[in-house]
Amino acid sequence: MEYRQLGKSELEVSVIAFGAWAIGGWMWGGADRNDALKALHAAISNGMTTIDTAPAYGFGLSEELVGEAIKGKRDRVQILTKYGLRWDVQKGQFFFPTRDNTGKPIDMYRYAGKESVMEECENSLKRLKTDYIDLYQIHWSDPTTPISETMEAVEKLIQQGKVRVAGVCNYDVEQLKEASRTIAIASNQVPYSMVKRDIEKDLVPYCLSSQTAIIAYSPLQRGLLTGKIKPGHSFGEGDTRPSSPHYKEPNLSRILHFLDDLKPLAENRKITLAQLVLNWTLQQPGITCILAGARNEKQVTENLGAARFMLSAEEINTINRKLDQLVLEI
Repeated sequence: MEYRQLGKSELEVSVIAFGAWAIGGWMWGGADRNDALKALHAAISNGMTTIDTAPAYGFGLSEELVGEAIKGKRDRVQILTKYGLRWDVQKGQFFFPTRDNTGKPIDMYRYAGKESVMEECENSLKRLKTDYIDLYQIHWSDPTTPISETMEAVEKLIQQGKVRVAGVCNYDVEQLKEASRTIAIASNQVPYSMVKRDIEKDLVPYCLSSQTAIIAYSPLQRGLLTGKIKPGHSFGEGDTRPSSPHYKEPNLSRILHFLDDLKPLAENRKITLAQLVLNWTLQQPGITCILAGARNEKQVTENLGAARFMLSAEEINTINRKLDQLVLEI
């Protein structure tokens, strides 16, 4: 597994990180605890030592599973977690209504006031069973709290030795600039895939010029780019993917047709479509690391395979030409 420096920080991360959203079950129709632990152990044992989680993923469950999996291995892994999404307090900006893993209705709030950040960090450290977090990221911006106040809280956590490096998620260029006036920002975690490339216009150029790493999440567009999800696919209760515009017609059929066009490339290399898609994503300008979710050991093995080869410039150009012909109604 290749490792890359995260921005200008001293932290190095595996180019493919374990995305731990799905193992929390929330928005994914549930998850199996034993399968999740086996997946985490397989990832760590095979060099995928960077793990990205968050309190909101299963309302603490994802962090708890990560904490259990890294027992006795803390010095081998890089833990990336988040703050700023609260379901247990009604402060900040209301985000959206949802249901927890038991089906109970709850409301999510974007809140990153100073005391809240400090409290969330302590809670995450307990669930993760560790005394420090490698990368601490605001999950979503909180318009009710000055960015400087939020980043001052993270700076204090760094001074206390509870956080190594500061990062952000879902920030635009102006928000990145504002945060950087208070603290050194190593990375910005944003959605990016073959079929969602809006960051290429403004964010990628800024991050390249400022040496800010981009951590790409949902590089497989929540599983769609594996080619395994067809029209009429049965999703588990609570799975939010069917409501995504990429999963709706005519986009679904157009994406599946595009993936059919890529199959000869994958077959020629004896790799899966998912591995081809992940490797293409890794080679895009500005992308330091990609998050690949997995709910079982088999999915981890497939994700690991995406880092064991390198698409040629000719292959990437072929893919890009096909992408240029793909028109989506988003």
